[in-house]
Amino acid sequence: MTNYIGKKVIVRADRAGVFYGTLADKQGTEVELHDCRRIWRWRGAASLSQLATDGTNNYGGCMFPTPVESIVVTGVIEIIPCTEKAITSIEAVPVWRS
Repeated sequence: MTNYIGKKVIVRADRAGVFYGTLADKQGTEVELHDCRRIWRWRGAASLSQLATDGTNNYGGCMFPTPVESIVVTGVIEIIPCTEKAITSIEAVPVWRS
């Protein structure tokens, strides 16, 4: 996992949901992400793996709230590195506000 440090990733947690950001640190099942957005809902990708690889083709169907500078997520069960294509796509999704 240390080869993912400093890279953009999608993280799925046991109880906290899904997050996108730069992996800053990993200790066991706990990760620290910087410039992080919660992936509340996504459309335009069949799975998180496809979202991390291809991004989304349905920006309006995605709900990614306001980014936070830093977050610690516990209970991480999956870390997926993102491609440049996916990074461009995910970061182009407008901030969702209720």
